[in-house]
Amino acid sequence: MTKKSLAFRKNKLSDPKEQLKFLNNGLFEGGELPRFEEKLEEINDFPLKPAELEILQINLGYMCNQVCSHCHVDAGPDRKEIMTRETMEEILKILKTTSVNTLDLTGGAPEMNPDFRWFVESCSEIGVKDFIVRSNLTIILANKKFYDLPEFFKKHKVHVVSSLPHYSREKTDKQRGEGVFGKSIKALKMLNAIGYGLDGSPLKLDLAYNPSGAFLPANQPGLQADFKKRLMEDFGISFNELFTITNLPISRFLEYLVASDNYEDYMDTLISAYNPLAVKNVMCRNTLSVSYDGYLYDCDFNQMLEMKVAGNRQHISDFDANELQKRNIKVSQHCYGCTAGAGSSCQGSIT
Repeated sequence: MTKKSLAFRKNKLSDPKEQLKFLNNGLFEGGELPRFEEKLEEINDFPLKPAELEILQINLGYMCNQVCSHCHVDAGPDRKEIMTRETMEEILKILKTTSVNTLDLTGGAPEMNPDFRWFVESCSEIGVKDFIVRSNLTIILANKKFYDLPEFFKKHKVHVVSSLPHYSREKTDKQRGEGVFGKSIKALKMLNAIGYGLDGSPLKLDLAYNPSGAFLPANQPGLQADFKKRLMEDFGISFNELFTITNLPISRFLEYLVASDNYEDYMDTLISAYNPLAVKNVMCRNTLSVSYDGYLYDCDFNQMLEMKVAGNRQHISDFDANELQKRNIKVSQHCYGCTAGAGSSCQGSIT
C-alpha cells in the first residue's frame, strides 16, 4: 500500500495540471477514443447544466490518518491543508439562505479538523434534512480524543457514511492498510451499540464501497445483500445501505493505473460502459463542492483537478445562487467514471 501522498513524494501526478494533461492527451488526443463532451453532444446535453442545488459537499481538509491506495483526494497524515473557522463561518451564512437540503462533510478525515465539532454543532443549529459525515471508521480508534465520536454523531443526528472496501480482512487491508479491517469492524460495532444502522432506528449508517482494482463495481443491490449477509453472520453488524462508487482515473488511483499498466484498458472499460441515462442524474447537477480554502467546484473530483466552477463566483465568499445556477458544468475525461454502468455518485449508483 502507498505509505505517503503523491504530494509528499513530489510525484508529478500530484499536480492537477499534469493529471489533466494525461487525461486529455494520449488516448483522446488523436481521436482514438471519444472525448466526454462528444458523448454529451450526442444526447444534446452539452454544455451540461445544473439543476436546483440540493447538496453542499464540504471538504474540511486533506489530512487523514490513512493513506489508501485508491484515494482521489491524495489524503494522508502528511497533508496539512485544512479548512479554517473563517471559511466555515462563510459556509454557515450560505446554509441559511439556500435550498440546500443535504450537507455532506468529507476530507481526508473530516474529524481531524480542529474545528470539526464546532462546525457540526453550528450546522445542526441551522438544520438540514440530511447531515452526512463521511468517516473512514478507523479515526474513531486513532486517538482517545476521538473515542466519543459515535455519541457525538448521535447527539447531532449525523448520518454516518463509512468507508469499507470489503467484508473480508484481506481485501480491505490491501486497499487501506494493515489492521484497517479489524479497527473498522470494532468502530462499526460501537456505532451499532448506540443505535446506528439498526432496523427502526432514525440513526443512519451507510457503507461506501470502492473496487480494489481496475474494474467497475458490481451491481449495488446484489453487493449490498452480500455485505449485509456476511457482516451480520461474521460479526453481528448491521447497516442501512451500501453505496457503490466507481474509482475515477485521478490522483492516486491514476498513479495505480499507470504503474500497473492498466490505464488504457480502464479508460476503455469506462467508455464501453458509458450509460447516457446516467447523465441526467450525475451529482454535479445538484451538488456544489467546497474546498478547504473555500473555492467552489462542480464536484469533489473536479476539486481535486482544480477545475473551479465557471464564471466569476468561484469562492464561497462570493456565493450567488442565481449566478451559479446559470453556469456551465466543467467536464473532462474522468467524467466517464460517473456515467459508466449504473452510474456513480457519492450517494452510490444513480440509475
